[in-house]
Amino acid sequence: MKKAFELTFSNGSTARAIQVDREADLSAALHELEFHRSFRTLVLVGGAGGLGKAELDSLRPLFIEVLAPLAATLGAAVVDGGTDAGVMRLMGQARAETNATFALVGVVAIGMVTLPDTQLPALDTALLESHHTHFVLVPGSQWGDESPWLSRVAGTLAQGAPSVTVLVNGGKTAWQDVLQSVKARRPVIVVGGSGRTADLLAGALRGEIADERARELSASGLLRAVDLKASADTLTRTIEQSLLLNDLGA
Repeated sequence: MKKAFELTFSNGSTARAIQVDREADLSAALHELEFHRSFRTLVLVGGAGGLGKAELDSLRPLFIEVLAPLAATLGAAVVDGGTDAGVMRLMGQARAETNATFALVGVVAIGMVTLPDTQLPALDTALLESHHTHFVLVPGSQWGDESPWLSRVAGTLAQGAPSVTVLVNGGKTAWQDVLQSVKARRPVIVVGGSGRTADLLAGALRGEIADERARELSASGLLRAVDLKASADTLTRTIEQSLLLNDLGA
């Protein structure tokens, strides 16, 4: 297994990173990143490059007023896709703007990202979000290859502690991400009104006509919808209750 190393971003932020090639090495890799205990874990999945400025602006309060403060209050680790786009960018910015100290772990396919200080970035690769505290670099050369690894990292971090997935917006890869959470029996909070995949799943949960993917996922019993327009207190309480109920084995 490779050793952890430090990434330094142009804004002066640093993060610890490690490359993992085998699932069997994941627990040791997280230990190498200095995760020595179990953590309540919030898995964030959803829209990335498909989100425009207006959509990002409409979603920002969810991150500033709900997700970042909740992770800080619960001492939870947050796991996401780690790139400087969409909901991952919003999560990193919210952590910085609220001066939070929770661990923010990006799980990224090594063939799809450019590491800081790379002299000749490969075409069609993404930058890492600079406010993340840790990165787990996993095998992969196309978007979606990181999806099963994201769920595995979350499960390994939690080690039986409560975990919940929050879906905000989302495109093609979001379907895979939600499916991986369902396979892991992890509750999924679908933020209705945030667009695209989240809205389709929220509609299926309301009994509206949906495509087969949405019907199958909603039938799992693990998905619950909450509206983006709900108050910050309602959104916080819904996500928090999922973690607490999961903690009680419900």
